[in-house]
Amino acid sequence: MNQRINKYNQPIGEELSGWQKRKFPSDMYYVGKYTIVTRLSRTHTKELYNAYKNSHPSNWTYLPEEPPHNYEAFEQTLLEKIESSTHIYYAVLNKETNKPLGIFSLMRIDQANGVIEVGNINFSDAIKRTRMSTEAHYLLAMYVFEELQYRRYEWKCDSLNAPSIRTAKRLGFKYEGTFRNAVIYKNRSRNTSWFSMLLEEWPLHKQASTQWLTEENFDDSGVQVQRLEAFKQ
Repeated sequence: MNQRINKYNQPIGEELSGWQKRKFPSDMYYVGKYTIVTRLSRTHTKELYNAYKNSHPSNWTYLPEEPPHNYEAFEQTLLEKIESSTHIYYAVLNKETNKPLGIFSLMRIDQANGVIEVGNINFSDAIKRTRMSTEAHYLLAMYVFEELQYRRYEWKCDSLNAPSIRTAKRLGFKYEGTFRNAVIYKNRSRNTSWFSMLLEEWPLHKQASTQWLTEENFDDSGVQVQRLEAFKQ
């Protein structure tokens, strides 16, 4: 694409005539091969509590909260998430059992500029490193890019959170840099690594995820035949 030049002979960005602010995320119900992604509700509380209680407490190291110690406190925390007006939370359900196994949210919602972030990702051990986890992110990205029509999808995490960084890169988010001393949480300092995926990049990642998720890509033991990255070459 040729660089645009203004009347002062200065380079300027791509024209976006007719641009309109994007919709605010709301209720959704997306069904995949293995998972369902839908708006978090009170009906998910008990099963989520059980899923998290059966998961390793290290899953909470890079989250703002601590592992739940009792049902009442967990219920109150989840209710606050459900009622949040700035973070829209979604539950990830096992399609076979219809039980929730994790949550994530859409946050830092900038409708005017078409920018949105996925965050507060808390998947239980029952869903981590499974087809359900990959498909859940695939379905949420589909909602962001195809229904809401946002142009930039962000992923941020503690720069020491190696699993989150690996997942972001595997899904197709591009590393953009690290903001030093960006956050204080749990009485410690956090450098924040930034990643993003753009609307024009989504078709490649969508096609790759669709191919990776096919039953033919897994053997009888459920082990992948080809890695997700192989479908992007």
